[in-house]
Amino acid sequence: MTENKKVAVIGQGTMGAGITEVFAKAGFEVHAVDNSEAALDRGRSIVAKSTGRAVTKGRMTEEEQAALVGRITYFTDTAEAVADCQLIVEAVFEDLAVKQEIFKTVDAAAPAGAILATNTSSLAITAIAAAVSRPESVVGVHFFNPPVQTLVEVVRTVYSDDAIIADLVELLKGLGKSPVVVNDRAGFIVNALLIPYIGSAINLYENGFATREEIDAAMVEAAGYPMGPLALADMIGNDVCLAVLEKLYDETKNRVNAPAPILTRLVIANMMGSKTGKGFYTYDGFKPTDDRGPIRRPLQSRKAELPDRLVGEYLNNCVKMVEENYASVDAVNTGMREGCRMPNPFDVLKEMTPKRVLEIVEGIYAETGEPGHRPARLLRQLAAADDQAAAIDELQASTAELHASNPRG
Repeated sequence: MTENKKVAVIGQGTMGAGITEVFAKAGFEVHAVDNSEAALDRGRSIVAKSTGRAVTKGRMTEEEQAALVGRITYFTDTAEAVADCQLIVEAVFEDLAVKQEIFKTVDAAAPAGAILATNTSSLAITAIAAAVSRPESVVGVHFFNPPVQTLVEVVRTVYSDDAIIADLVELLKGLGKSPVVVNDRAGFIVNALLIPYIGSAINLYENGFATREEIDAAMVEAAGYPMGPLALADMIGNDVCLAVLEKLYDETKNRVNAPAPILTRLVIANMMGSKTGKGFYTYDGFKPTDDRGPIRRPLQSRKAELPDRLVGEYLNNCVKMVEENYASVDAVNTGMREGCRMPNPFDVLKEMTPKRVLEIVEGIYAETGEPGHRPARLLRQLAAADDQAAAIDELQASTAELHASNPRG
């Protein structure tokens, strides 16, 4: 892979063009693919605007910009574009049938040994792999928006060749990325933790727990998160949050992941958030105004229970992910820190203490009776330790060793 510096990126929307730029900046010859000249022009424009900003801010010279752009060749013929590439990254919109057709074309045209990667954030990668003749070559490579972010989730299916996963991880490290390797399940690490946290905040808002401003302020000012969950939902897009929650609920049947009715109604009303000008907040450009929200103010606010209510539930989910052997402590910390700019969850757990988090989660479970709110067994074990901080450190070391020595879990 390191000898062949040719990469194909299929789809030249915001994500695809961003991924194209990442590889071109690293010195790869990139074959940028889309289904029309208009779509390719859009991709060119995205790269030109992004690199132009870098020049203006002094992060890149005009000569470096010209060299980067010169390493990109544009194609409307997918088979021609991938014929001599050892890595193909698909980044089209989230439609399984469309992706499967693209992968069939790539499968027939790409050289032997090529890595066939999809940037999907929500679809089952196993279902894409099953559509081709070499499913062991198919892997998820989930870049975050914008793709210059360091985190990349590398997603392995039941078919995956461990050598291909290892090659891809090394390639991504060479790009300056921080890859975390996980198995193929809904949400991977980041969306499986972030979106239910947002969903819980939406439920609290709809049910009159606190105002949107109280919820968001508590998570920023008291918990130290970069954004409040309702403002974050508007930024991500309420349609995206709804789609991920539906995927998570469909796979897990955990009712805690079921979308709140207000989220569904906002999407029906085309109130997707900042991109449409209205969501949980109303926007002037991309700046929220003080216009009233979609839910009337609560009769009696429970804001005093924030941020512990949301943080406790979120940390319980982080512990469950490790307990289920899906991800190591390091992978969860890396995912949430570099993918969301949130504090390392296990550092927060250590600071709050597992005993305190267990008390919070037991209170939530007693109130709701939802199985999805039941405290993780591992959380109980950590809370019962004589030295809770040392128990977290030991868990971090043991999961790192386990996942390194047994990559298939």
